[in-house]
Order: sequence, then structure tokens, then C-alpha cells
Amino acid sequence: MRFIIVTGMSGAGKSTALKMLEDAGYFCVDNLPVQLVPKLGELLIVPGTEINKIALGMDIRSGQGIDDLEQSLNELDKMKIKYEVLFLEASDEVLIKRYKETRRSHPLAGGGRVDEGIRRERGKLAFLKKRADYLVDTSRMLTRELRSELHKIFVENKDYKNIYITVLSFGFKYGLPSDADLVFDVRFLPNPYYIDNLRAKNGNDPEVRDYVMSSDTARCFLEKLTDMVRFLIPNYVSEGKTQLVIAIGCTGGKHRSVTLAGALYRELAGEEQDYGIKIEHRDIEKDAVTKGN
Repeated sequence: MRFIIVTGMSGAGKSTALKMLEDAGYFCVDNLPVQLVPKLGELLIVPGTEINKIALGMDIRSGQGIDDLEQSLNELDKMKIKYEVLFLEASDEVLIKRYKETRRSHPLAGGGRVDEGIRRERGKLAFLKKRADYLVDTSRMLTRELRSELHKIFVENKDYKNIYITVLSFGFKYGLPSDADLVFDVRFLPNPYYIDNLRAKNGNDPEVRDYVMSSDTARCFLEKLTDMVRFLIPNYVSEGKTQLVIAIGCTGGKHRSVTLAGALYRELAGEEQDYGIKIEHRDIEKDAVTKGN
């Protein structure tokens, strides 16, 4: 028996989550009147019922009813009906961008600004975020990546530490990534730019990877960096962090940073892990050939 309450910020991916759960065999209901939530939960404890997996979508569109949801959840607790809360989160900047791209208005903005609607929504949903069993930040996720993470949690039943890690390569010449949490400069490593047959290649090519990682310094750096990140992840989780961006930079973001970002990603993704992780190369295509990469 599994009862999932899918909620979170408008524009953070609730519709995608419900569709994925429906595809996985969950009986999905969106924005049921809050007063009926305990009744829906009772379906799961009726002897002989064929429904054993329910996903209930709840968001700010429930209007004033959202204020009564905490009481309904308390009723489920009293009836000893087990439920899990999936809270989908995203940064204000990302939510605003999504609303602008879709030309939708925020349900709490009225005729005003989207950012004000988002601020009000965060206040109204704060109690749900505190009760969340799974807190997934979709700020840097593609739709397919979100579906993949939810599949791990609700289909494969893997543990999830409520944190999603992005390993990001970049070039300092194009500026620091604005959302980076940790930034590492690998411009001290041997530079493939000065090798004629490597200049036009990038850090995803075996020849470049082999050249960079042939350095004892590069191997030592990767070992120490991986050890530090492994130490940091559970500590970030315990502090409630849901999104971790690890940025690794060289001059142009094409050779050294791509190599080390790829190596760190493989170290973290290749082990048994209970967090989401992906890799991005921000500047890898910006120069065909650039001096000083």
C-alpha cells in the first residue's frame, strides 16, 4: 500500500510527477477537495480493495482549502493511514522564467507580478515543505531527468537523500556560474590547447582525457576532490540543502574542466548512491579553437 501526496510550487513539475506515477500504475487524483483527503486514504485500508497505490496532487489551486490540509493530514495520522509527501521545489528565478516562457499567470498573482505570487505561495505551502518525505528541486532538471528520479523513488523504491547534484564544467573567460555552490579552478593542470593534435578536441575525447589525467597532479586532485564531495553530501543533506552545483572551471571550459568534471561525475555516479546526479558542460561548444584554453 502506498499513498503519495504530490505537491509543491506551481511550475515546479507536479503535472510531470503525476503523469509519471500514473504510467507506473498509481491511481492519480488531482486537486481533490481537501475535506475528502481522509476518505481517499480510507480506500487503501478497505479489505479486498484493488487500489493499493494512490497519488494525490495538491497545490495552491485548492484555494482556501490548502489551509485546512494540515488538519486533514493530522486525521490521516490519527487513523494510522501511512502517506508520503513529495514536495517539488524550484528557485524563484527558474519559476519566473518558466511562467514567462509559457505566458501563464501565477494563481496567486492576480493581475500583479509573478514574483509576488511566488512569495505568497511559498508562505502558504511552508507547512507542507516541512512535512515532506521527498524534497526534489527541479531548478536544473529536464523533464526526463525528473521522471527518472521519481521512478527511482516510487517504482524502484530506492532511498533518496533529497538532494540533486549537478557537476558543471565552465570557462572562466565566460564568467562564473551564478548558481554554483562549490567552484574549483583547474587551470593549474597541463593544458591540451598547446598540443596541436588536441587543440580542436574537447575533454570528452579520450585523447584529451588521457593527456590531462596522465598528470600525477590531476589524479591527486581528483582523489582529494572526490573524497571531499563525498564528505560534504551527507552534511548538506542534514542541513536541508536540496540542490548542489559543483562547478569546475578552466580558461575556456573546453579541455581541462570538461575532463575533471567528467571524472568526478563518473566517480560519484558509478557508486551505489541515493541522490540524483547529472553532468553539464556549459561552455564546451562556445569556441571551436580559443587561445589560452
